[in-house]
Amino acid sequence: MEIRTLKSFLAVASLKNFSAAARKLNTVQPAISRQISDLEKELGVRLFWRNTHKVKITAAGQNLLDNAQELLALERWAKEQARLAAQGKIGSLRIGYVGPACFSFIPWLVQDYSKLYPDVRIQLQEMPRRQQLHAFKTGQLDVGFSGPLSRTERKDFSVQRIYVDTLIAILPEAHPLAKEKSLELNELKKDPFVMLKRSESVGMFDLIISSCQREKFVPVISSQPENMQTVLTEVASGLGVSVLPRYVRKMYSKGCVFIPIQDQKPSVPTELHYLSYSPPPTVEAFVERTIKAKQKIQRHMLK
Repeated sequence: MEIRTLKSFLAVASLKNFSAAARKLNTVQPAISRQISDLEKELGVRLFWRNTHKVKITAAGQNLLDNAQELLALERWAKEQARLAAQGKIGSLRIGYVGPACFSFIPWLVQDYSKLYPDVRIQLQEMPRRQQLHAFKTGQLDVGFSGPLSRTERKDFSVQRIYVDTLIAILPEAHPLAKEKSLELNELKKDPFVMLKRSESVGMFDLIISSCQREKFVPVISSQPENMQTVLTEVASGLGVSVLPRYVRKMYSKGCVFIPIQDQKPSVPTELHYLSYSPPPTVEAFVERTIKAKQKIQRHMLK
């Protein structure tokens, strides 16, 4: 049963005239008659009683009419949904983000997107870079905010750099340098370092190590927690010092002191990643809004 045939049936049923139905559909009367005849043969029932003067719908025809109207309404709805999906106006969007790097801007960025695309279902999930990669691999994530991926990891991704942060020293409140306005990195060379585990942010870990090496020392690493909040907790507990991006100041940090490191330039990127092959329209629309918000995000994060 074809949609075209159903439309012909509806035209005849509403106009009670084969010729009028043909004119409405911009075709000829024999074509309409043939379609109705073929439909009756397919269904094994008679849909119209007709003679040269009158066309009357049968009980079977009336039943089909009721259902056909619903089917054609569903067809129109399906076409409209397909158009909206192609425009990124409906569908879903699953966003992963590294919390400390994104807590401050994710809410208003998502609100900005939702104002333009209110019918897109959004799912937010805080997850570290490693977990994001697994979620991409298993088809559970559409876009992710994190530090830079390694060269091997990023081969399947499109990447947008969102903002760049600066490293900052984190000391316990009782540390001898805790009241300094700024410090040189080599002033911490005798302290044990609490470092975020390398697998959680390869680029940042290597950057901190290389920064220390430029100051002619290799940090003694006493602990490598898997998340930044634990790093801050261990520093606050007096277990060592740390170096992390400035955005960690926005986390719970009672007992910690944040001190700028002299001669540090912005060097810790936060990036937006998404699979480069055939991204869905919802992703393309979100990426577009994020790119437009980059300067606002940068200003916000560096306050």
